Amino acid sequence: MRWKLRSWLGLMTVVCFVTFTFWKMSDGNSLPYTRSPYKGNRTMGSSEIFTFPNRRLLLYQSRPSCVCEGTELASQVPTDSFQAVEKRRAKEYKQHQIRKKTTTDKIILALPNSPLQYPIHGFTVAPMKKSVIPGLALHAGKKEQYKVSLSVQKGVLSVSNNLAEVNVEGQGQSKLTFSSTDLKNLNHLLSGVEYTSTVYHINTLDMVLFSFEEYDAIFPITIRRPVVPVLHDPGEDINSLVTIATKTFLRYGELKVLIDSIRQFYPDIKIVIADDSLKPEPVSGKNIEQYIMPPAQGWFAGRNLVISQITSKYFLWVDDDFIFHNYTRIERFVEIMEAVPELDVLGGDVGGNQFYFMLAYDEGDEVEGGCMRRFHQKVHGPLPSFDGCYLVDGVVNFFLARTDAVRRVGFDPFLSRVAHTEFFIDGLGSLMVATCRGLSVGHQRKKLLSKYTKYRFQNNEKAKLAHHYFKNHLKCIKY
Repeated sequence: MRWKLRSWLGLMTVVCFVTFTFWKMSDGNSLPYTRSPYKGNRTMGSSEIFTFPNRRLLLYQSRPSCVCEGTELASQVPTDSFQAVEKRRAKEYKQHQIRKKTTTDKIILALPNSPLQYPIHGFTVAPMKKSVIPGLALHAGKKEQYKVSLSVQKGVLSVSNNLAEVNVEGQGQSKLTFSSTDLKNLNHLLSGVEYTSTVYHINTLDMVLFSFEEYDAIFPITIRRPVVPVLHDPGEDINSLVTIATKTFLRYGELKVLIDSIRQFYPDIKIVIADDSLKPEPVSGKNIEQYIMPPAQGWFAGRNLVISQITSKYFLWVDDDFIFHNYTRIERFVEIMEAVPELDVLGGDVGGNQFYFMLAYDEGDEVEGGCMRRFHQKVHGPLPSFDGCYLVDGVVNFFLARTDAVRRVGFDPFLSRVAHTEFFIDGLGSLMVATCRGLSVGHQRKKLLSKYTKYRFQNNEKAKLAHHYFKNHLKCIKY
């Protein structure tokens, strides 16, 4: 008897183990599942986690490691501090993902032959404000009973209209269920289902699970606080629409030539100058603003200062050794930018050199980071309606830009000496950039200034690459 009992218990143990293993390995197609509202967890300090009973509705994708063609940036970090730097980098990247990610990182699938109708894209609500979900309906054949349910995570569902022919369960809760013998009445109530978020966030996402019999569908609800417009009055002429911006260091002779050439063509336009010279000299003149910085603060720190003081819609960036000539027409820049509101930066050429580039960026995996490569004189394609204009990722130091767009990206003050591409790396995916032929400025003949050269060409390449490793979460870069 004891032997039989032990054998029976052993057999049951094996059966339970095999059943559990098969259930764990199942993709959700072979075994029935229990219907319940999906579970998830999100706080202000965690990423989106959505789990659904029907796993066929989502595709999970992991990012593969990218292949490096340039300098391995981890090797540029001092060995004695690498582990601490790597740990801080991982933490900051995780927080970056939480701050910037506004949609689920999973691909939502619409299963075939579904009788469920729902909005697949574009439904946006204000946080904690009741909104009707548009387009909900059931298209099913004749049945004795119809039963549908909707489930959400970050809000509650309700319906304003009540019909005696439709039974409603879950009013004001995260799961709302309708059952009726009349499809027309059921659809009437579905057309009035309201969603109210209960989690305050200025830009986040909820997911709705819509179910009928064996059919399931998922669709997103974007929860977003409306953005208040910030508009720039363009004024009546070029002088109120554009400010000329530059930074100077020791080169007062060249700066005077630049200003004189500007005044020849634009006598009233505002010029804003950031000056970090060792012994600043006053720069006076009509509509000129000079901002004195601590000595040798650097290239990008000066750019930040200048941009912070501009009140016009656009600014034209020039180096302090440029010179305006008959082909330097700011109006042409403005004409193109006004015609293409999506453009943020429009570059020209300096002394006939139309420098521009394209950036190839692979995000890589979440641990090692991404791979970046710069391709000189490569373009994404033409700018529609403008011959000789092309969409790129970076341009020469002569460009017209939208002031508010550039402020959002900013210039990294860490890059004090040799830096240009780095601004466009920071703006990749945020700034729409183009370059055009025929937008030209002259370049003064170079003078050998030993003190200027000493500061301008300091060798800090290793520190800059280590900075890319942390700040831009890059594994490698090739210029």
